[in-house]
Amino acid sequence: MKEININVHHVTRVEGHGNIVLNAKNGNIEELRWEVVESPRFFEAMLRGRRYDDVIIIAPRICGICSLAHSTCSIQACENAFGIVPSEQTLLLRKLLYDAETLQSHVLHYYFLTAPDLLGVGSVFPLVETHKDVVLMALRLKKLANDLADIVCGRKTHPIQPMVDGFAKLPKPEELRAIQKRLKDAMNDHQATVELFKTLKIPQFERETEFIALKDPTEYAFISGDISSTDTGTTPVANYLEMTNEFCVPHSTAKYAKHNRESYAVGALARFNNNHEQLSPRAKEAAEELGLKAICHNPYMNNVAQLVEAIYVTEHAIDLIDQLLARGLKEEKPDIQVKAGRGIGAVEAPRGILFHDYTFDERGILKEANCVIPTNQNHNSIQKDFEALVPQILNKPENEIKLLLEMLVRAYDPCISCSAHMIKVEFR
Repeated sequence: MKEININVHHVTRVEGHGNIVLNAKNGNIEELRWEVVESPRFFEAMLRGRRYDDVIIIAPRICGICSLAHSTCSIQACENAFGIVPSEQTLLLRKLLYDAETLQSHVLHYYFLTAPDLLGVGSVFPLVETHKDVVLMALRLKKLANDLADIVCGRKTHPIQPMVDGFAKLPKPEELRAIQKRLKDAMNDHQATVELFKTLKIPQFERETEFIALKDPTEYAFISGDISSTDTGTTPVANYLEMTNEFCVPHSTAKYAKHNRESYAVGALARFNNNHEQLSPRAKEAAEELGLKAICHNPYMNNVAQLVEAIYVTEHAIDLIDQLLARGLKEEKPDIQVKAGRGIGAVEAPRGILFHDYTFDERGILKEANCVIPTNQNHNSIQKDFEALVPQILNKPENEIKLLLEMLVRAYDPCISCSAHMIKVEFR
């Protein structure tokens, strides 16, 4: 008789609080849950009654890691509500800040949160002794991404320069030239990271599922395009509620989501599965070297997809800086005429597709808001992965089962605090 009792409070090396519960006896699973126990945070309630220019400053505070994504999505929702079309310069700068955030977040995750598992230690600190060069390389890449964000956004997180229909302050050409040189130098660190990951053993597990991400015919999508599903093709952003279908479960303070199947996944792997043909040549080479092929159904490979995207956004940032310097940065006065209306923003945060849905009155005061967070959309996928994985590993020692489940959660790079939402309760 073999009993397994795993109760992890809380999973470490993730953002926020989540628990793993597994109780099994004689090969029968009695309990198996991914629990989100983070206290609810009332994002939408904080935004209601605020002017649009307050909204875009408050919204990034939803997340300290993905603040640039929330800023961009919030601004996009405001612009769509007011019928504003941003300039080419503004769009180029937004794409550049997006490259910065993607690099910031991905390096943080696959080096500081995931690599310890793959290298057999409990945290990044033992690696300072055993893999000093790797840790220094990780810090170098993280600082590069932070500095790029600082140049474009005015801060490393919670940006103050992006605004509706423009930027409050533009980066200086000499700053862009200096950071571009560092971005070019960083390609050597990316290649060294690829070589490291080629030596690491990624757990083998597959569960066929649906992957959802933005898709733009002109480029690897981060801030534009339609919603794309590997199952059902493309859908306009205006119909996002038909895709997300959020619902509540008793053991989670965060909502779950589903579309064509019982769950779907978002994030780097979902973007790769939908848009891999639009990657840069070097990013495609890295994917091939690391054994990442579309459509990949192994959630543990999300970390590899993040590395591939880190290479892509570095090359993309180099190209964007060339474009900005060639056209010349010019001060642009925003033309904002508020009016009553509804606007939806849709962007790819590092952890997946993000939606902000705003309704304003004629004074530009926000009356209704709905934010659909990437990790919300992944919670259900994590649960379904648990249900598929555990029967395959019940014969393993309990500590190995526990580690594989923790690694699975970490592979999704969840931002749990962002996903714990307001839940409407009807008292009878």
